[in-house]
Amino acid sequence: MKIIGIDLGTTNSAVAIWQNGQVELIPNRLNEYLTPSVVHLSQEGKVLVGRAAQERLLTHPHSTAAVFKRYMGTDRKLTLAKKTYSAPELSAFVLKSLKEDAENYLGEPVTEAVISVPAYFNNTQRKATILAGELAGLTVERLINEPTAAAIAYGLHEKPEHTQFIVVDLGGGTFDVSIMEYFEGVLEVHASAGDNFLGGEDFTELLVNQFINRLGTSKNQLKPNELQLVQAQMEQVKRRLNQADVVQVEPFLQAQKQTISLSKDEFLKLSEPLWQRLQRPIETALRDAKLKPSDLDEVILVGGATRMHYFRSLIAKMFRRMPAANLDPDLVVAMGAAIQAGLKARDAALEDWVLTDVCPYSLGVGTHNENDHLGTQGNLFSPIIERNTVIPCSRISAYYTISDYQTQMLLEFFQGEHRLVKNNISLGKLELRLPKARKGEEGVTVRLSYDINGVLEVDVEVISTGEKHYKMILNSPSQVSAQEIAASQAKLSALKFHPRDQELNMTLLVRAERLYEGRLGQEREEILQALRWFEAVLEQQNVSEIAEAQTRFTEFLDQIEHDRLF
Repeated sequence: MKIIGIDLGTTNSAVAIWQNGQVELIPNRLNEYLTPSVVHLSQEGKVLVGRAAQERLLTHPHSTAAVFKRYMGTDRKLTLAKKTYSAPELSAFVLKSLKEDAENYLGEPVTEAVISVPAYFNNTQRKATILAGELAGLTVERLINEPTAAAIAYGLHEKPEHTQFIVVDLGGGTFDVSIMEYFEGVLEVHASAGDNFLGGEDFTELLVNQFINRLGTSKNQLKPNELQLVQAQMEQVKRRLNQADVVQVEPFLQAQKQTISLSKDEFLKLSEPLWQRLQRPIETALRDAKLKPSDLDEVILVGGATRMHYFRSLIAKMFRRMPAANLDPDLVVAMGAAIQAGLKARDAALEDWVLTDVCPYSLGVGTHNENDHLGTQGNLFSPIIERNTVIPCSRISAYYTISDYQTQMLLEFFQGEHRLVKNNISLGKLELRLPKARKGEEGVTVRLSYDINGVLEVDVEVISTGEKHYKMILNSPSQVSAQEIAASQAKLSALKFHPRDQELNMTLLVRAERLYEGRLGQEREEILQALRWFEAVLEQQNVSEIAEAQTRFTEFLDQIEHDRLF
C-alpha cells in the first residue's frame, strides 16, 4: 500500500507520491497540481472542492468556506447551507478530494498519508489535523513540519555536501522559520519558530481595508458577494504591485463611481507592522540555534506569499544574500511530504536518509504563583522540555509541596511559551497522594519524554516513597474532547485607578512578556524574576515606588534587548 504526501495549505493544497526513485506530483481533476483549499456546499447537499468552490466563493459566499486552516484547534464553526462545520470537517473535504485524485492517478486505493503542518502548530492544532485525515478516510502516518518538508525536498534535489540553511515559509495564512543542517544524508533541524496568524492573506486584507476606505464605505455596507469580489480584486492588485508602482482599479462595484489608484509605496507603508512581525520568528530561531545570519550558507523561500518582491528584498537585506527559490515554492512542501512518506514506506532509494526534528513548543507543568495576591494571574508555567530540543528527548524536574501536611498534588501539563499557564495549551492532568509532612519536605520528580510522533509520556515518582505514576498523552484525535476553553481573562481590580491600567505599565509588561517568550535558559529566568518583581511593586500601588520601578524595569529590558539581530 502506497503512502502519499499532502501539503494541506491555508490557500492551496497539493499531493505527491514517492515512486520510481523520485517525487511525482499528482494532478487534480483539472490537471493542475494546486487545489484551492475552498469548500462549497449546495442546498442539495453537494460538495465542491477546489477551483470550482473558489469561483462559488464570489457568488455564493454564505455557502462557501476558505482560509479555515486558521481555525484548526479552535471551537469556531462555519455555517454552510444552514449547517455548521468545524475546521477539521472542512479540511477533511479537501483531503478527501486529494485522496481521490491520488487514487485516480495511482489506480489503487490510498489509505495512508503524511500530512504537513506549520512548524509552530501546537498540540491541539496537530490533533485537529490528524482528525481531519481520519474523517477523510486516511491514516495519518506522520505529521511533518512544513519547513522540514521543504528542506527534505531541497536536500534531495540539491544534494549539498554540508550546509547550514534557514527555510523561510510564508504561506497564505501562516509563517514558519526553521534552521537546519544537512550533512552526509542527515537532515538535522536546529530550531523552529513562527506565527500561526501571519500570511499572504493578511497583506491582501490590508489592501481590502484601504480600498474600502477610499471607496468611502465600510465592510458592513457591502453585500457578502461584493466583499468577496473586493477580496479577489485586491489579491490581483497585490500581485500586480510586484511589477507596477501604481495600479488603477477600474469601477467593478455599484458603489464605485471612479477609478481608484493604489500605489506600491502606500502598500508598503500599510504593511510595515506585518514586515516587523516577520522579523521576530527569524530572530527567535537564530537565537535558539545560537547562530548569526552570517553563519548560514543558504536562505530558502517556501510558500506562495514569498513571491512578493519586497519580501524577497527584505530577506536579502536581513541575510545579505539573495534567497534561493529553485523549487516551486507552492509545491516544495508536498514534494518533501512525499519523500517523508517514502521514508515511512522504507523505500530502498531513501535508505541512507536520516531526519531529526525538534519540539516546537516548550512542555512543562503549572506551579504555584506565590506573588498572585489578588488571584488575577493564576499558576506559573515551569518548562521541563524547552522549545527546539531535538526529539526524541527526555527531561526531569522536581517539585515540592507548598503547604504544611499537604496530602494531594495536582500536576497539570502544558505546552507553550507564556509564563502564565492560562495563556498556554493544557495537555492533561495527573493527581496523586503524598505522605503528610511539613511544607517543602515532600515532593515528586516529573520526567517528560516526547517523541517524533507527538507522544508525550509522563513519569512521576514520589521522592520519599518511590511510588510511581505514569500517563501517556497521545497526539491522536481519540484524545480530543470538546476544546477546553481557557479561563476568562482576570478582571481588573475594583480600585478605580489601578496602576495596571496605566499605559506605560502595560507597555512594559507586554514588552517583557514578548522577551520572555523569545529567550531560553538563564536569560528567560532573569526576565521572569524581573517580571515578578515589577508586578509585586504594581500591586503595592505606591505611586513613587512605581515610578522608580518603571525606570529600573525599562533599563533592564533595554539591556536584554541590546543584542537584537536585526
